[in-house]
Amino acid sequence: MVIKQRSRAEARIAAAIAEAETRTSGEIFCVLAGSVSSYRDVSLTWAAAAALILPLLLIPAGFEPSWVPGFSGGWEAGHLAARDITVGHALAAYALLQAGVFLLTFLLTSIPAVRRVATPRRIRTARVRRAALQQFLAHGLHVTESRTGVLLFACMADHQVEVIADEGIHAKVDQAIWAEAAEALAIGLKRGDAAGGFEAAVRLTGAVLAEHFPPGQRNHNELDDRLVVI
Repeated sequence: MVIKQRSRAEARIAAAIAEAETRTSGEIFCVLAGSVSSYRDVSLTWAAAAALILPLLLIPAGFEPSWVPGFSGGWEAGHLAARDITVGHALAAYALLQAGVFLLTFLLTSIPAVRRVATPRRIRTARVRRAALQQFLAHGLHVTESRTGVLLFACMADHQVEVIADEGIHAKVDQAIWAEAAEALAIGLKRGDAAGGFEAAVRLTGAVLAEHFPPGQRNHNELDDRLVVI
């Protein structure tokens, strides 16, 4: 059932692209990504920072090895010969506490919802943009005959949308206009209708391209009219 729904959605998007490209020499390509990064480095950074900082907050409160289960039998040695052992226990307990904080923080920030909040927006935006650019190049949108390829890219995990237009379009089209296409796609994704979002974005993109890049005499299709899911 899910496969059929996906096939219908992809068919709707392909039809929208084909219809839009009948009125322009430009090329429209759509990519839907589940995720673009594991952000494991972000989780590791948070875990390392927490392990270094949080245990320090216990020192002013008089941290003792006995606070860590298994590091005290309830008796304390009062003679000087036991000092090295006491210090060793304190260091071991502190290291164990750091390891526990590191592991707990890493696991917590590995939860998708928490990770999205813990990852700075500029990092998520940069990685989605990089992934979109990679797809733009990988599918040859930069080598169309008139350099008029447009990529509509969406990342589900990061809730981010990117629209990349080739250099042939920059000279004629105000880049702010692509914000409308991105917003249309984002709205569709927010309401759980990815196909509807892509269709709306494709129509807006096609209208812009038709205005500035009408179809030529040949108007051959340089790229497949389809949605790529990665």
